[in-house]
Amino acid sequence: MSELRVRKIQEFIKQEVSSMLLKEIKDPRLGFVTVTGVHLTGDLREATVYVSLFGSDREKAESLEALNNARGFIRRELGKRLKIYYTPTIDFDVDTSLDYGMHIEGLIKKIHKDDEAKKHGTENQ
Repeated sequence: MSELRVRKIQEFIKQEVSSMLLKEIKDPRLGFVTVTGVHLTGDLREATVYVSLFGSDREKAESLEALNNARGFIRRELGKRLKIYYTPTIDFDVDTSLDYGMHIEGLIKKIHKDDEAKKHGTENQ
């Protein structure tokens, strides 16, 4: 399968799943979820949708469970909208890159704060 076609379908799936989560899936367990990316196999048989989940650990677990329960609906809707011969199976995976990025940013701020404290501490002596 051409790399360009796979990337286009990945982007289409990302947009459509985001739209479905926003407008069509009414599960009360579904919290604040952001679709961050999609990985599609070269044969278009399997799609992994990466999501960022926000809230407490319990809320995140409930949101992921709600997403997994909605997989059939999402796959069926994608099949109608994609109009390709085979609709890929959908799996959801948690994207932890935002949490990791926020952790790294916090460490950098702490280092800058410590450097400033040392700088001001030595100037006063």
